[in-house]
Order: sequence, then C-alpha cells, then structure tokens
Amino acid sequence: MNKENRQNKNTILFIVLSVTIIIAFLANLFTGTVQVPVQEILRILSGGEASRPEWGVIVTELRLPRSVTALTAGIGLSVSGLLMQTVFRNPLAGPYVLGISAGASLGVAIVVMGLSFITGSASPALQGSWTTVIAAWLGSGLVLMLILLVSFRVRDIMTILILGIMFGSATTALVSVMQFFSTEAMLKSFMIWTMGSLGGVTNNQLWILVPAVAGGVVISLGSVKLLNMMLLGENYSRIMGMNITLARILVFFSTSLLAGTITAFCGPIAFVGIAVPHLSRLLFRNADHAILLPATILVGGIVMLAGDIIAQLPGLESSLPINSVTALLGIPIVIWIVIRNQKLTGIF
Repeated sequence: MNKENRQNKNTILFIVLSVTIIIAFLANLFTGTVQVPVQEILRILSGGEASRPEWGVIVTELRLPRSVTALTAGIGLSVSGLLMQTVFRNPLAGPYVLGISAGASLGVAIVVMGLSFITGSASPALQGSWTTVIAAWLGSGLVLMLILLVSFRVRDIMTILILGIMFGSATTALVSVMQFFSTEAMLKSFMIWTMGSLGGVTNNQLWILVPAVAGGVVISLGSVKLLNMMLLGENYSRIMGMNITLARILVFFSTSLLAGTITAFCGPIAFVGIAVPHLSRLLFRNADHAILLPATILVGGIVMLAGDIIAQLPGLESSLPINSVTALLGIPIVIWIVIRNQKLTGIF
C-alpha cells in the first residue's frame, strides 16, 4: 500500500471512529434502569425543561456524569497502556505495571480498613468520596516517587519494570494483611471499591477528573517524538541525543496522572489499557505514535462506553461491576490477537 492510499485509509478510519464514539456516547445516555424517552433526553441536553422533573435529574445528575466519566476513563487508561507498552517495549504492559493501581489500593485500604478500624465503623459510600479519592492519589503518588527515585540510579528499563512489579507486590501484600485483620463490613466496603464504578463521580468531581486526564493526554501528545525514538531502543535514543532519564520521568508522570486519577475516582479498572493499544495497532497497521495516540484515544473511549452500556443492560435493577465487564471484553481481545498469530513484539 502506497503512502497516499494509507493516508486515505487512516482518514476514513478516523472519521468512522469519531462518528462511532459520538453514537456510543449518546447510546450510553439513553441506557439505564429508568426508561426516559429519547426526545426528552435530547430536550434536556439542549437546555430545555423535561416533562417530568425526575427525568431532568436522571439525565443531568446521573447519566451525563457517568457517560463523561466512561469516556474519560477509557481514554486515560488506553493512553497510559500505550505509554507503558512503548517505554517497556512489552506488549503485555498495562497502566498498572508500575504498581500505580496497587499503590492506590493501599491508600484506600488504609482509609477503609485502617482508619475505620480505629473508629470502629466503615463508610457505606466510599465510591466517589473525596476521602477515597485523596487516599488513592497519595498511594499511587508514593509508588510513583519510589519508581522515579529508582530510575535516577538504574539505567536498564527492564530492571525498572521488575522493581515496579516488586513495589506493586509489596503494597498488595500489605493490603492482604489489612484484609486479614479487618471486619466483615470493612472488607465488604473495600471489595466493592475494587470492583470499579463509573457511577460514583459527581459533576463537581468531573471538574478535577477531566482536566487531570486531559493534562496527561496533552503531555503524551507532546511526547510523540520521544515515544517513537523509544521504540528503537534506549541505546539508539542516547546516540540521537535523547535524555533518557527526562523521557522516563515524563512518561511515568503522565501515566501516573492518567491511571492514578482514574483509579482514584473510579477504582481499579483492568484490561482496557492492555487491549485497546493492540486494537488500535490492528486497525491502523502503524507504529507511528502521531497516528497511534489519536487512534488509541478514540478506540479507548468507544470500548469503555460500550462496556458501560453492557453494564447497564435493560432489565437489570443495578449496574454490573465495570471491572468485570472490561475483563470480559479485554481478555478475549488479547487472546484473539494471540490466536491469530499477530506478532505482538513486531512493533517493539
């Protein structure tokens, strides 16, 4: 395929994905346990008054924040997964490979099973609470700081990967110890948080979630040249004059901002960060991050919106845990790619 045909194909794919993500976003607004007429939703979104007050509350206070959260989470996790797969040149690396998710879980565990043990009661509404968000942020930030300190002394990227896994395992072990000594109510509250949720983010919290993820995406888009050079290996990148340490800090910070923020607000959501970058590569057949990053943004948003729609299938009185849905979607995708003998390491 010549260059002009490839550009035309990419343009068509981007148009199709852009239209699809708009349709998925609207479909997510129309999905829920309460049947709200389509014309009423469109009227509310355009600033009009709903025929029934409760419909206005459902759309503006519940469905719209949830849809924006799903879109933001899908984009953030997918981009962070692409960053990790690029910097470690590992096709199975995800946004939690540096222990960010484990650090966030430790922060939440301390709040739920540590402080609650002292006070003698567990909070019944942890998802989306500011205490949980701040605790998750601090936990993921602590792990990131440890990784950054190590990266100043260690030059080999695979060693950093192994140490990141070790830090994650250590924090997971601490969480397990806290679970052992926790009460049934505390343990239940924590386990509910680990299932993930897109419905606990309020309109006020979106003013922090969306800009934080947008900031991480902007940093990633500004690092396209660095990411492309990383694909060629660190030795070649050094020869070309790239500051490896600075590049690592930039990528790690962006990943932490993306994955850490989403984990803080939505809980740990698995497999999106691993599967979506592979889907994007499969669609565009291109390793250039100038193409791959925008593609990953669009595909990630579509996948997460689709997952949220499945979680709210008609007839269900409550939503399924989003972590379970993304696992059921993501695992078959990765297995399918492997079975089709896709050379996952061919672009690294």
